[in-house]
Amino acid sequence: MATAVPLNPSQAVKPGTEQLRRHNLAAVLGALREAGRLSHTDLSERTGMASATVTAVTADLERVGAIERLEQAASGGRGRPRVLFARRRTFSHVVAVQISSDQLHYGLADYGGTMIDRFSRPRDLVSGTPGSLLTEMAEAFARLIDRSKLSPGSIGAISLSSKGIVDPDAGRLVWSPVFGERTVEFSSLLGAYPGADLFVSNETLLVAHAAARKAMAQRSQGDFSGLIALSLGHSIGLGIARLSGGGLTVSAPNFGHMLNAVDDRLCRCGSRGCIEATAGFYGILRLAFQVPPNTIPAKFVPLAEIEKIAVSARQGARMAQYAFRQAGLALGQGLSRVLSLNETMPITVTGPGTRFYDLLAGGMEEGLRQSLHVRLNGPPKIEVVSNEAELVFDGHVDRTLSAVDLKVAALR
Repeated sequence: MATAVPLNPSQAVKPGTEQLRRHNLAAVLGALREAGRLSHTDLSERTGMASATVTAVTADLERVGAIERLEQAASGGRGRPRVLFARRRTFSHVVAVQISSDQLHYGLADYGGTMIDRFSRPRDLVSGTPGSLLTEMAEAFARLIDRSKLSPGSIGAISLSSKGIVDPDAGRLVWSPVFGERTVEFSSLLGAYPGADLFVSNETLLVAHAAARKAMAQRSQGDFSGLIALSLGHSIGLGIARLSGGGLTVSAPNFGHMLNAVDDRLCRCGSRGCIEATAGFYGILRLAFQVPPNTIPAKFVPLAEIEKIAVSARQGARMAQYAFRQAGLALGQGLSRVLSLNETMPITVTGPGTRFYDLLAGGMEEGLRQSLHVRLNGPPKIEVVSNEAELVFDGHVDRTLSAVDLKVAALR
């Protein structure tokens, strides 16, 4: 599912008094989220609003408690202090959860976008059920809130992400490597948080969103049209972020389970020949040890086991080298199809599998070159970013606070 996040709200909102009012409120909140603190003049320049409009908007936002005034001493200590506006950090909070194959990563961010608490807990991969997962998450939420001495009413949004297939409208995890087709109904978590909205996202969609926002901040919009995020690890994920109609449109196609080859390699989804069946950690393990390709894949392969295979490959072990090259080849072939269907975009490679990128790169390049599109247009620029967790949480906070801002803008 694709979601458009307006970058310049004036390009995305139809005329109308109430719509214009909400647009102006959201625009000021967005500017303050990006810059931290801004003066009246700065807000006028960033949003393109008249001075009188900025005055009216900031007064409305102060009235509901979303922003506050701060005084900055004049240069040299003389003259009147400079008045700055900032988001009131205690106005609302966001709970963010990254559901990975073996752990649950929790974070709590304030309305200013600052992560004020984080911790992780291991998942029960043996006897865990959707019900026990929800119980564990409810307990962790209570711990987060208690540690920061907050009330349940101060939580404005709960944002969850997972590899697999999600139904964001229903707040549901439809399919995952651990639970298979046993769905997880996250909406049950909202009972204790009456003021919170629920957001459920594919994990790599958040990575693509955060990577795109970072790229846009580093260059002018004219130099950025989009990017692809490829996540390597136990699962294989892909996100596509593109500028469209004045907004950032982000999607997460089911890349890892896209059929790639007519072979007998069994995937965790039950199909044979998926990209992940070769390029996921369990696929690399299976090839390196020459395990029959139709062997039922493990739900989770410890990173230490893949590290051992990588050491062997770097020391010249041919089957270990072959396993990584085949994984890279499957990834490159899949990416070549994505580029052929879209356009040549830079690729950001993330995830725990980036530590083996030197072993995957040759196969990826070969797979990409097999595409006529790549041969004619040249290979994409590839950047390796090892700290995927930061991108995931940045995506959580940015997307969720944008939604909370829209709720604030609707207040009278």
